[in-house]
Amino acid sequence: MRYGIVTIIGRVNVGKSTLFNRLVGRRAAIVEGEPGVTRDRVYYLCEWQGNYFTLIDTGGLFPPFFDSLTGQVMKQVDTAIEEADLILFVVDVVEGITAAEEEIAEKLRRTNKPVLIVANKCDIKKKRWNVGEGELYSLGGREILYISALKGEGIGELLDRIIYYLPEETIIPLKEDQIKVAIVGAPNVGKSSLLNAILQEERVIVDKVPGTTRDAIDTPFQWKDKDFLLIDTAGIKRKSKLASLVEYFALVRAMKAIQRADVAFLVLDASYGVRGADKRVAGYIEDAYKSCIIVANKWDLIREGHTPKVKRSFIKLVREEMPFLNFAPIVFTSALKEEGIYELLDKALEVHQNYSALLPAGEVESLLREAVERHPAREGKKQLKLYEVESAGTKPPTFNLYVNIPSLVDDSYLRYIENYLRPAFPLEGTPIKFKLLKKRKKVPLKLKEKAK
Repeated sequence: MRYGIVTIIGRVNVGKSTLFNRLVGRRAAIVEGEPGVTRDRVYYLCEWQGNYFTLIDTGGLFPPFFDSLTGQVMKQVDTAIEEADLILFVVDVVEGITAAEEEIAEKLRRTNKPVLIVANKCDIKKKRWNVGEGELYSLGGREILYISALKGEGIGELLDRIIYYLPEETIIPLKEDQIKVAIVGAPNVGKSSLLNAILQEERVIVDKVPGTTRDAIDTPFQWKDKDFLLIDTAGIKRKSKLASLVEYFALVRAMKAIQRADVAFLVLDASYGVRGADKRVAGYIEDAYKSCIIVANKWDLIREGHTPKVKRSFIKLVREEMPFLNFAPIVFTSALKEEGIYELLDKALEVHQNYSALLPAGEVESLLREAVERHPAREGKKQLKLYEVESAGTKPPTFNLYVNIPSLVDDSYLRYIENYLRPAFPLEGTPIKFKLLKKRKKVPLKLKEKAK
């Protein structure tokens, strides 16, 4: 499997956002369909033929006019280049090449990063193009891909070339069976303080000013003879609230941390309840199919927080605001007073075990058949039939579902069969991933039994 960071760059109106939406495809619609969840993303995790890449939209990095390329813009381009494994340099074949693009191309030539020149708007008649093949090659990319982001032409070939240039997935192999934990959340919720409380020492600078941590920081750690890798990250803000490009790419590094992790500690400032920023980070975790523990930090600031009633009210609030993470346990902590830390680490061991579990495919198939028979998905006269279930891996537990009409299964139906499955197995803290595949008609199990 390949995985990497893919950054789209280009000046305004060349079609970057259209290309971004085209590459993201149906995945964007799925995550945005959750009620009550704000998803103003700057990145999406994309899959193509069993490989993954995090797609970064740099829309807004560049000013609206490029009569002259300022030093600030070049700093932005430098940072974008530094973070990416692959760069998609989008140009408009109708408008042609500008001085701004020539200067960016000069920057790209001095790096070792692979660059693909994406010639957009190729659905427009060639006689209206204001760029020739020689000019496109002069930009210095490894290849030129001719596409129409608007009409979807050439996108399959572009995806193939993206995967070709991505590195093989590399996760630091410090120790076998190491549990990688990303500590993520909005700014100033106490992530670095939580890391220090776990380590029992000041390994990370903690400051009252929000956003002190700007890089993902890896710290090996042992708990009950199990090896952990704790990844502290910068607070994740909305793109519109990023004060500088340093903060923007701190967000990118936090996204990388989530992708590398087995378990995500989603840290909330319990004294504020659940905010929009918390839900956005929760959405990133959901998108990446990572196991999760919701950490209600700063619980010492809640008056009468020790009473069961207050805790039940907080749990109800979290479940209502983030229903897509209902599988995640909630642990109450005070990093400052080092309360709840042992419970959190014990829960991390349990959740990681569930995340890594290989569930018996036969038992899963029996339960899912039962679920489908009780409440089959329908559309008009069409009705869902489940032919076969096979185990397709762990981290998270993954299953291929062979059905007659995959399009009958929407997100709500997947949640239904997932909820039907959960009580039968130890799955607290882990998502379940289903892949819907069409298969030719096979005699259902009950009909076989009747035939006998």
